[in-house]
Amino acid sequence: MDVLVVDDELVSRHIAAQTLEAAGYNVRRAVNGREALDILLGSSIELVICDWNMPEMDGLEVCRHLRSGTIERYIYMILLTGNDRPEDIIMGLQAGADEFLVKPFNPVELVLRVNIGRRIIEQESRAITVFALARLAESRDFETGGHLKRVSQYCRVLAEYLRFSNAFDGQLDADFVRMVAETSPLHDIGKVAIPDFILRKPGPLTVDEFAVMKTHTVQGAGALAETAAEFPNASFLQMAQEIALYHHEKFDGSGYPFGLAGEDIPLAARIVALADAYDAITSKRSYKEAIDPDRARSLIVSDSGAHFDPRVVNAFLAMEDEFRVIHESFPPAAISGGGLRSNQLLSV
Repeated sequence: MDVLVVDDELVSRHIAAQTLEAAGYNVRRAVNGREALDILLGSSIELVICDWNMPEMDGLEVCRHLRSGTIERYIYMILLTGNDRPEDIIMGLQAGADEFLVKPFNPVELVLRVNIGRRIIEQESRAITVFALARLAESRDFETGGHLKRVSQYCRVLAEYLRFSNAFDGQLDADFVRMVAETSPLHDIGKVAIPDFILRKPGPLTVDEFAVMKTHTVQGAGALAETAAEFPNASFLQMAQEIALYHHEKFDGSGYPFGLAGEDIPLAARIVALADAYDAITSKRSYKEAIDPDRARSLIVSDSGAHFDPRVVNAFLAMEDEFRVIHESFPPAAISGGGLRSNQLLSV
C-alpha cells in the first residue's frame, strides 16, 4: 500500500518513512502541505501521515483541504503533533484528522496506527465494491439478492468452523472468514455477460447453451481483474477473482473451467462451491421444486470427495442447523429462470 509522509523536519520524516518501508509500505515523502496536496492530486494514495506544524501549509490546513472536496476520494489522515491537549485534539478532529500520534513517536505505534488505517480503508473499499458489483448481478436475476445473502452467510458459517478445526493447519484466520463471507456475493458476477435467453431459460440448457453458461467463471474473474487494476489497494479482489473463477471446479477434477482438483482449487472457492450448491438445491425454481434440507444433506454427502472437499462437507454437517436457520431467515422466491437446471443440479 502507498503511504505519504509529510514533515518539514528531515530526521522525523526519514524515521517515519524508514519505519513504514520496513513494515512493507511504499512510502512517498513531502516537506510541506502544498507539496503533499500536489502528490495526492497526481496519485491514488489513500493514507497520509502529516506533521501538524509546518511552514507554507500546516497539517490542519491539509486536513481542511482534503475534507473540502479538493480530492474526491477519501484519504485517511494521521496527524503527527506535539499538541496533545484536549482542545488541540478537538481542533484536529474538527479539521478532519482520523487519528493522532504524539511526537516524538514510537515506531511500533506508528506501524500499528497505519495498519489500523489500512484495514479501515480496505474494509470500506471492499464494502463499496462488493455492493456495487453484486447489485449489478442482482439486476439480471430477480432471485440473486436473496441467494447472495444466503451464500454469504453459509460461507461465513463454514469458514468460522474450519478456522477452529484442525483441518487446514491455521490457513484460516478472522480476516479470511470475514473476506470469504464478504466477497462470496461476487461468485456469479460473470453472469451479467450471459444472454438472457440462456440465463433465464425456464428449463434444461442445451449442450451449446451450457457451454456459454460456463463462461461466466472466466468472464467474472476478468471483470474483477480489471477492477483490481483500477483499485490496487483493494486486496480483497484477489480472493473475489479466485472465487469467481474456480467455484465450479470439483474436488475430483471434473469441474470447470480448468479441471483443477484437490488442493489446487483455492480454499475460498471450495467453501463457496458447497454453499452455492446447497442454496441451489434448497431453492425453488420455475422448473423444479425446492428440495428439503434432509434430501439436500444426502446429496451433499454423496458428493463428498467428488464435487466437494470432504473437510468442507464435514464442516457443513457440523453446522447444518445453522444452515437451516439461514435458509429460513432469507427464504428463496420462485423465479422464471437463472440458477441451476434440474439436469445440471450441481453444475451451473
